[in-house]
Amino acid sequence: MSREMLQLAEALASEKNVDPEVVFNALEFALSTAAKKKANREHMDVRVEINRDTGEYKTFRRWLIVADEDYTYPDVEKTIEEIQEEIPGTTIQIGEYYEEPLENEAFGRQAAQTAKQIILQRIRDAEREQILEAFLGRKEDIVMGTVKRVERHGAIIEIGKLDALLPRDQMIPRENFRTGDRVRALFLRVDEIGASGRKQVILSRTSRDFLVKLFAMEVPEIEDGLLEIKEAARDPGHRAKIAVKANDQRIDPQGTCIGVRGSRVNAVTNELSGERIDVVLWSPETAQFVINALSPAEVTRILIDEDSHSVDVIVAEDQLALAIGRGGQNVRLAADLTGWQLNIMTVEEADERNQAEDAAIRNLFMEHMNLDEETADILVQEGFATLEEVAYVPAAELLEIEGFDEDTVELLRARARDAMLTLAIASEEKLGDVEESMRSLEGMDQDMLRDLAQAGITTRDDLAELAVDELIEITGVDEETAKKVILAAREHWFAEEENKGGEA
Repeated sequence: MSREMLQLAEALASEKNVDPEVVFNALEFALSTAAKKKANREHMDVRVEINRDTGEYKTFRRWLIVADEDYTYPDVEKTIEEIQEEIPGTTIQIGEYYEEPLENEAFGRQAAQTAKQIILQRIRDAEREQILEAFLGRKEDIVMGTVKRVERHGAIIEIGKLDALLPRDQMIPRENFRTGDRVRALFLRVDEIGASGRKQVILSRTSRDFLVKLFAMEVPEIEDGLLEIKEAARDPGHRAKIAVKANDQRIDPQGTCIGVRGSRVNAVTNELSGERIDVVLWSPETAQFVINALSPAEVTRILIDEDSHSVDVIVAEDQLALAIGRGGQNVRLAADLTGWQLNIMTVEEADERNQAEDAAIRNLFMEHMNLDEETADILVQEGFATLEEVAYVPAAELLEIEGFDEDTVELLRARARDAMLTLAIASEEKLGDVEESMRSLEGMDQDMLRDLAQAGITTRDDLAELAVDELIEITGVDEETAKKVILAAREHWFAEEENKGGEA
């Protein structure tokens, strides 16, 4: 039987082109399964060891050595104390295995059938692993395959001998595949499926990288490094934008990517089921990049707010719809492309907002610095927006304003400082009205408390009733912090509901 086992292992290994070790491992597993069935102990741990040279095999039952507190499964575990009692002087340690010889189970018909099934499964797994390794070794970003079948969760794409999955959420909307269709897609990742650890190649046709790689295939200048795609944004199947930059000043990056009569960009569009693609110039200057990204709309002017990482984009009335795009598509893609929040408004809306902001600042100066409207208006026109700016700007800058002498400047600075002190005292007094339960909320800090107290939010229930965007507007915190604080404020509501439910 030992010679027959060697011959079987060699024949299967040769026929299926796998390592003989795979076959021997399967035979060992089959023999251990047969031994457990004979002993009617499915849960015990049995190890079979086949001599790779002679074909002879030995069978062992084994136990994992564990500490007393970890002892759970007597069929496969022994405590270190049990082993020391059974084998005095043993040097075996926790985490090692203790083995006892068992009588070999004959390699009969049932064991042979089990071994055959296991071997075939292991061979299939090994073949899949070899095919996957060969595929990964080619390091292909874009792959071409044939639709093998379409399932509920996606399409199985046959790439040579490899079956890859194109999930539904990685398909371009309204895209319908049928068996036999040729499909081009981006290699996205490798997933492990289930407890078996089987690996599945995942493809994508919606990734921005798929768009970039398709252009690299169509535009040789990208491969040569003469130009590059700096950014890309997609609304898959509908519209996309790419920002291009020339590394050689002799090249027109937009024209090069578009091609003669649009040949290059049209080739990519056709591959993406008609997805319209805007090719815009990349710029290191935020203002210029935003203007380019909003193409084809014409921008009148922009205002950049570094603190909020947002840009106010001002356009003429007849350009508003074009700048926003259908369903907000154009501005959304431009925002994704530039990485800035873009606020689109008309010239009239911008003027109205500026007038409202100027009026609020003017009233601030008039109310807290006791200024007349004319003087307050001069400060606004000179760009002063806060009491701090008036109080601490160098006196020389204020003296440059026409009509301001040294006495006027000192008076303005003194009044601004007094106003700041008065407001600070008032703020501290309001802060004292905030209830203790609100002060101790997770995520709450002193600055937030002051802003909330200033807005009249002094109790935990007041805070709990706020919406996330309202809290952001009052305090200027980010969305994640706002959500955390509001949830913490509402915790006692949930606890009360649970208590009521328990009483019922």
